[in-house]
Amino acid sequence: MTPSPRPSARRATTVPRRRAVLATVPVALAALVGAAAPSAPGTAGAPGAGDPYFPLSGNGGYHVQHYDLTLRYDITRRHLDGTAVLTARTTQRLNRFDLDLTGLTVTGVTVDRTPAAFRRAGQELVVTPRRSLPAGRAFRIAVTYQGTPKPVTDPDGSQDGWIPTDDGAFVAGEPQGAMTWFPADAHPKDKASYDITITVPQGRTAVANGSLAAQHTAQGRTTFHWREDRPMAAYLATATIGTFQVQRFTTRDGIEVYNAVDPREASAAAPVLAQLPSVLAWESRLFGPYPYRTAGAIVDHAPGIGYALETQTRPLYDSAPDLTTLVHESAHQWFGDSVSLTTWKDIWLNEGFATYAEWLYTEQHGGDSAQKTFDALYATPPGDALWAYPPGDPGSGKNIFGKPVYARGAMALHELRKAVGDRDFFRILRDWAAQHRDGHGTTAQFTQLAERASGKRLDGLFHTWLFTRGKPNRA
Repeated sequence: MTPSPRPSARRATTVPRRRAVLATVPVALAALVGAAAPSAPGTAGAPGAGDPYFPLSGNGGYHVQHYDLTLRYDITRRHLDGTAVLTARTTQRLNRFDLDLTGLTVTGVTVDRTPAAFRRAGQELVVTPRRSLPAGRAFRIAVTYQGTPKPVTDPDGSQDGWIPTDDGAFVAGEPQGAMTWFPADAHPKDKASYDITITVPQGRTAVANGSLAAQHTAQGRTTFHWREDRPMAAYLATATIGTFQVQRFTTRDGIEVYNAVDPREASAAAPVLAQLPSVLAWESRLFGPYPYRTAGAIVDHAPGIGYALETQTRPLYDSAPDLTTLVHESAHQWFGDSVSLTTWKDIWLNEGFATYAEWLYTEQHGGDSAQKTFDALYATPPGDALWAYPPGDPGSGKNIFGKPVYARGAMALHELRKAVGDRDFFRILRDWAAQHRDGHGTTAQFTQLAERASGKRLDGLFHTWLFTRGKPNRA
């Protein structure tokens, strides 16, 4: 396997990581109808959510409440046909707004079932409804599209998005890949519920997030309808397709598990996946109740990708994971999925937390203590990549999956644990997950919570371990 520039989560301890209505109006007619409409007073939604690392990620002027995606994928031709119906609400008066979409041909757009004008501008699909939309109004966008989806190359040189495989597609959206297969408000700040219906050749399985609401086969093709009713960031959605062995069961805690495993990875994956219920139970004791009704894993055979991703409810693995990787991606269901980022600058709140979960699992299951893991990392010389930049401010999208974010982020949590003691530390983790469940968090909010819970001033600790350049001095 060719290693990816993005570090794999399995190496994070040492080397971090429905019922859609078809819009059938021809392109030219849709544009003409929209363009012919008299201009109305209003404002244009921003083409990005304001993230300094990914300025065009997300959009302004509205919030998506639900995505209803209907997809049909021809594996031989690598061709995707899609209809996306978005239920949204304006946050300002709008006479124009953007969606994130790249590389696919849009064949029609409607707003509230009325044809709308649209144009492409890089990764932006710019939509002009026939009439402006007042602030606070619920509205419905339908986009039909087709083409050959291709992954995007991230600033660190890795790929994400719709990545073709020899038997389907590996669909991993962090940080930019959602826009390669559906039009979205694709920034973590905007979370929504999802219905994802995928039709594939009979014999293939299509796996997405949440619960399998329906499955049927007709005329040589099988349709899978998945539903995730909890809020989810677009990058955590998946529609992975392949030849999979499927395992379904319910844990003692009532969590519905759906595992899909490529037969080439089955024997290596089986003993690790067998531990998923105990891992989720252990993490629930530490972090609070598991945030979702469903869980599982998608284990693909995808040589060359080199990373796993915490796709919501059902993490995605490029090959059979080891136990450490399973612990890491499962911990993300609390830290990163349920509690999401407000800005990519705060990525340590995802990766540092999931990495520290690895340390805790090892410590509590007969391995090295978290202190011993910390000491081994601290022993690395000042010129090591671990100290290249501060995890609380990686500086650019190129660095968000680097070693400092994972390992030094975990070191910051260990320093917090030493400063406040185990009782307060684990209460802080549980309170963080509970207070921000299905929502968002920032480093400043986590710092404030830690100070309130412990009764201690911790700004110096966080400044040293999250924002100081180079190797910090130990207290």
